[in-house]
Amino acid sequence: MQTKVDTVPMLLGGEWVHTEGIFEVENPQSQEMIARVPLASKQDMTHAIEKAHQAFVESNTIPTHERMRILTYVADFLVEHSEDYARVIASEGSKTIKEARSEVKRASQTLRISAEEARRMKGETINFDQNEGSENRIGYHYRFPIGVIGAITPFNDPLNLVAHKVGPAIASGNAIVVKPASVTPLSALKLAEAFMEAGLPEGFLSVITGSGKELGENLVTHPLVQMVSFTGGSQAGRRVTEKAGIKKVSMELGSNSPVIILADADIEGAVKSCVSGAFSAAGQNCIGVQRIYVEKEVYPHFLDSFVSSTLELKVGDKMDETTDVGPMIEETEAVRVEKWVEEAVLEGATIEAGGKREGNFYYPTVLTGVPHHAQIAKEEIFGPVVMIEAVESLEEGVNKSNQVNYGLHAGIFTKNIDHSFYAIKHMNVGGIMINDSSDYRIDEMPFGGTKGSGIGREGVKYAIESMTEQKVVCFKLEEK
Repeated sequence: MQTKVDTVPMLLGGEWVHTEGIFEVENPQSQEMIARVPLASKQDMTHAIEKAHQAFVESNTIPTHERMRILTYVADFLVEHSEDYARVIASEGSKTIKEARSEVKRASQTLRISAEEARRMKGETINFDQNEGSENRIGYHYRFPIGVIGAITPFNDPLNLVAHKVGPAIASGNAIVVKPASVTPLSALKLAEAFMEAGLPEGFLSVITGSGKELGENLVTHPLVQMVSFTGGSQAGRRVTEKAGIKKVSMELGSNSPVIILADADIEGAVKSCVSGAFSAAGQNCIGVQRIYVEKEVYPHFLDSFVSSTLELKVGDKMDETTDVGPMIEETEAVRVEKWVEEAVLEGATIEAGGKREGNFYYPTVLTGVPHHAQIAKEEIFGPVVMIEAVESLEEGVNKSNQVNYGLHAGIFTKNIDHSFYAIKHMNVGGIMINDSSDYRIDEMPFGGTKGSGIGREGVKYAIESMTEQKVVCFKLEEK
């Protein structure tokens, strides 16, 4: 008997609406349709933006205490309904149920941090009398919300990366229109339900579902949208920045994260951390480990241990509690990864583990001997593939780490503090993890990269800074 499939409305200006057009959301593991959602038009997007602007203008700003209450309510709501949210994430995406539960927990923390940062959005007094002739002036500066935020979010963290845009926007008093990834819109819509349950004023949040090509340009270029916050691939990010014009942009783009393993490191600890960092979420992780440079004297031991640990990973049903690696988001993505690996092998690389595709599943793969000009060495693989290479020294590892046009996160394993600080100083990245893989992140820290990895920083406090402006107030007093 066929399971009943719901048609889920989208949130437009505080109202749950259906459209004439719909599209199907599928489980990437089974290709089974799990929901139908609205296929919004450009007119729908324009309407959402106009409603957001109207709500922002007419609200005269939501009081800080009310913003804090709403965000705290939603954070608590996610905890209370965590299993429901986890099952939505795992059903529409490619995370295992264990990974999905972890994402719900993080999203709750992101919103709780947003509530806390709302109370800290403040300015400071200015000593105008430091300027000769200004002894009779006093004043201060403060932060104010800018209006409508346009947010475009990816599939790989369909709840938490939406929370990372909605949380700071609401905390700072802005309205926000979200365009979630077409393959994973249900998590964003479910988050919107919680905000409506919390009593967020109508219009302050819209989640518009549909084609990125159809809706994205309108969201990016509309004159009422004061800032675009984008998370996704580098090519799409480049197009967004070109079209945005003179408005604020925040770009969290791709990466090709390196990790350096020195001879004095805890090798088994490094293996465990890097295996997790390379293959969690089927490698579809912007800070996932892609390149590992190992000091020559420990390279054979590290490689043997890494390959052995990789082969122990269980690939299979993402809803199985014992599964480590689920499917990729679409078969076309798994085919792309397969092609890149095959190209690397033709150019001289060796497959030490994996290298096998079954539909949407691509098995965790370890490559050695990958030439530096190979596409898989230069670009973001965004799949469960890692390259391991021996190096003579820390300096060589750092130099090779920097030889790509990405700089999001990196890692180094060493017990030598001088080596740590050498890497900190010379690795051109937005974040460096010492004795941890590049995959480590908490939601409070500033998150972003250098070079082709983006513009600006996420992390709640830093997103709020981007979503607000500073206003200087100066009083000239009567002299008596």
